[in-house]
Amino acid sequence: MEFKDQVVIITGSGRGIGAAAAKSFARQGAKVVVNDLNQEPAEQVLAQIVADGGSAMAFAGDVTEIDFPAKIIAATIKEYGKLNILVNNAGYTWDAFSHKMSEEQWQAIIDVHITAPFRMIKAAAPYMRGAALQEIEAGKETENRCVINVSSVSGLHGNMGQANYATAKAGIIGLTKTIAKEWGPVGVRANTVAFGYVDTRLSRAKEDGEAISVKGKEVALGIPEKILQQLDARVIPLGRAGNVAEAAAGIIMMASPQASYITGHTLEVTGGFGI
Repeated sequence: MEFKDQVVIITGSGRGIGAAAAKSFARQGAKVVVNDLNQEPAEQVLAQIVADGGSAMAFAGDVTEIDFPAKIIAATIKEYGKLNILVNNAGYTWDAFSHKMSEEQWQAIIDVHITAPFRMIKAAAPYMRGAALQEIEAGKETENRCVINVSSVSGLHGNMGQANYATAKAGIIGLTKTIAKEWGPVGVRANTVAFGYVDTRLSRAKEDGEAISVKGKEVALGIPEKILQQLDARVIPLGRAGNVAEAAAGIIMMASPQASYITGHTLEVTGGFGI
């Protein structure tokens, strides 16, 4: 029960890595705010957590909407009274070669992977940095508090067809390091977890036809089959894709009180990709 009575918000936790992280936090005693673009996936994860004896609430909404951060933070504080851990996980890919990428594609990915996390962090500040400062001033021991931002090997190394995504995932590392420096003096940590090839709908064959509806537009998800066939032991030392539980474990690790002296760090959960 490492996270007993701690409150966690995880954006994009109705599916994939986010859902696995939500369930893991709940099993270890956390109260979890489950978010998805759509209500149904969030409610499904909530039901699974409750059935397993955990505590959670569902909050559907688009993280890129300007008023979303204030709304989800307010709902969290109303329900649970505090916030310990913020996981900025929501996102998707919208790929094209740089010379063919539209302004809409560029901006959409920057908005969801950079602007949305920044707004979430800013909205959370009074309940994380501010709450820690109050504890210090009152002579109390500070609670475990941290921000976990999600990056990617695309942000570390770049990737063909992902100028928008690679730029955003590189930028989130810079944002994380800045928050680590600004909030570190009151004991609030900020770290990044960079994922490699993890088996989710973002990394399965594009030919499978998975898509996400973004502001009324269908965006195809996945990786072309011919590229997937090249992801073997030559580029991934462990020789396989990671699963969502393994990926979520990286988030849990960096959020843990046992990582109390780790901040500003980027943890690579990649099976060795890029070494």
